Amino acid sequence: MFEIVTVGALTAFFTAVGNGAAGEMGKQVLVSTGALVRRTLGRETPAPAGPVGWETLARELHARLGRDERQNDEWARLLRSMPESAPLLHPGAGLPPATRNFTDRQRVLKQLTREAVRPADGRPRVALLHGPPGIGTTAVGLYWGAGRIARYPDGQFYVDLRDAATESGPGPSAVLLRLLRKMGVERERIPPTEAGREELYRRLTAGRRALVVIDHASSVAQVRHLIPATPEVFLLVIASGPAFALEAERIAVPRLKDRDAVTMLRKVAGPEEVALAKPRLPELLGHCAGNAFALKVAAMSLLTGERPLPDPAAGPAGRSPVHAMAQASCQGLGPETGRLCRLTAVGGWPAFNAGLAAAAAGVTPEEADRMLADAAVTELVEPLHEGRYRFRPEVRRFLADAAGSEHGVAECAAAVSRGLDYVRNRALHAAHAALPRSWRVEPAPTDDRPYRDEAAGMAALRADAATVIRAVSVAQEYGQPGTALKLARALWPLQLKAGYWDEVLPALQLAARCADESEADSRTAAGLHFQLGHCLGELRRWDEADREARRAVESERAAGHVRGEASSVELLGLLLLSRWQYPEAHERFVEAEHLYRRISPGQDGADDLPRALALAERHQGRALRGMDRLEESRTRLERSLDFFVGQGEAYNQGRVLTDLAETLHDAGDDAAALARIAEAERLLVPEGATPHLEYLARLRQRCEAAR
Repeated sequence: MFEIVTVGALTAFFTAVGNGAAGEMGKQVLVSTGALVRRTLGRETPAPAGPVGWETLARELHARLGRDERQNDEWARLLRSMPESAPLLHPGAGLPPATRNFTDRQRVLKQLTREAVRPADGRPRVALLHGPPGIGTTAVGLYWGAGRIARYPDGQFYVDLRDAATESGPGPSAVLLRLLRKMGVERERIPPTEAGREELYRRLTAGRRALVVIDHASSVAQVRHLIPATPEVFLLVIASGPAFALEAERIAVPRLKDRDAVTMLRKVAGPEEVALAKPRLPELLGHCAGNAFALKVAAMSLLTGERPLPDPAAGPAGRSPVHAMAQASCQGLGPETGRLCRLTAVGGWPAFNAGLAAAAAGVTPEEADRMLADAAVTELVEPLHEGRYRFRPEVRRFLADAAGSEHGVAECAAAVSRGLDYVRNRALHAAHAALPRSWRVEPAPTDDRPYRDEAAGMAALRADAATVIRAVSVAQEYGQPGTALKLARALWPLQLKAGYWDEVLPALQLAARCADESEADSRTAAGLHFQLGHCLGELRRWDEADREARRAVESERAAGHVRGEASSVELLGLLLLSRWQYPEAHERFVEAEHLYRRISPGQDGADDLPRALALAERHQGRALRGMDRLEESRTRLERSLDFFVGQGEAYNQGRVLTDLAETLHDAGDDAAALARIAEAERLLVPEGATPHLEYLARLRQRCEAAR
């Protein structure tokens, strides 16, 4: 039966493609859609840049489809094969546990409840909890949420922004990424663009009853796009500091009154210990100033028998209670542990283990491990998973400031330098293990401990990603450009294999500028511009990606590095392919092939030359398909496939077979296309390539319908 494809259906489809999933399959959909657009209109049509362009294209196509039943049927099959709904909203892990020692805050809790249950009346339900560091804003939010599980059956989603690699925290797009991951969306299904992520967030939450908590937000930009459109979604933003200009019910968390402060001390330390300290209570309460964190530190000191009060001679009377109690903790722990914490804090690491702390303080890892365990008891550091720790932001600031006065500028700089050496060496070992055959990864150091295999290397890079990213800016700040560049090169496995594009982007931008200043037109500078261009391309920031790829070509050419130049030209072709500029992309892929063929035996890249040529042929085949030169496309793809069959590379065989099936389908040979799809599925099922298999299932549906 003839099915009319409407303008609305085309517009919705193109919008979904433009904002579509990231990764290999998102690009496959984009490139294949462009090929069908060109075949339908009979001319090259660059991919539109925004919603208006997509709608204009939809109207132009609709006019053509109304006069061509065969093409209309092809588009109808394509639209039917695409998933219509967003991924399911997964309830996730919920909120972190609330504190056992929560005290009072009844007025604040009532304010939160009032905002959560008031009639919507077309106004989003949003609250902004704020207060000075340590006052207990997070504790209030978690305690309130723990009592509202039944009200939010579709999930409670918590995102903490304080583990970011930069002081200002992640940007809006990265916050959306984190939230979507908490909602159960796999990385490869998350759109690369901010607009696409916001649209997916709204589709996931439409008609739902859910609580979204964003902790340690520092700007309205981070959370503006999370304001819910659904009445039963409640957005709770928590700021450790002053309120900012968010359209929300602003709720200040006040200091605890003395009566409630004593109650909290009794809950943590026990009534007997508080009774014994009764003569000192007025002074202790004065120092804590109703600050929940300071009171908890004081209570832990009472439990351990340490002096819970700061030295009055050590600082001004009006300073932060968090600073005062952090100082008291340092004094109680002893000089060596205090020194280790102060010198570790100078680097501003988002997280650290005993190895990094040991390097900063110049002690053994075993000594550092013992000291950190002691510091965790007094709340000076917070234990994380797998032997890692972090500082509360305000505690870290105090310790870093104290390090300068206690140890001097030279010793602080030396501590940072030792820490950077440790992070660099571990990152290079991890990157080399994760991509042992990649020439884009710096050689691993000859000393230190290597990781056992690729999985262990990737796991280490994932776990320490924020610290490695932070180390790039620390190295640049402390005048170590060489270290900054090596660290940035070590991020390549994260962007290539883990899709950490949002996370690594700021570090790559900084490293590329640093390389241009210190090693312009070197292979290192070229490699960093390539990484940056690749990252921007994955985020579909096409113009910026194109500039960086061209800069990489220029630098590789200036450095006389043929392999790097060919690879960078190939990247330019891939960027053009994603923008539906198929003839220009084909030219770049042919140019890359010619460059590769200039590599002589014994030169850099000679060992990998057959594989590089096979990939160049695959890309040429994809571009030729977009140009509707289907027989040439088939020839190139079959030659590429033969190579990967000979090498036994299952995943690359599956990728080329998918390209080949699409070319055969375009040529009308759906029986042959279905055979190629079956081959690809057989190879990719053991690889666990779920998004790719889903794409093949939709392609199979189109081929079967066409038959």
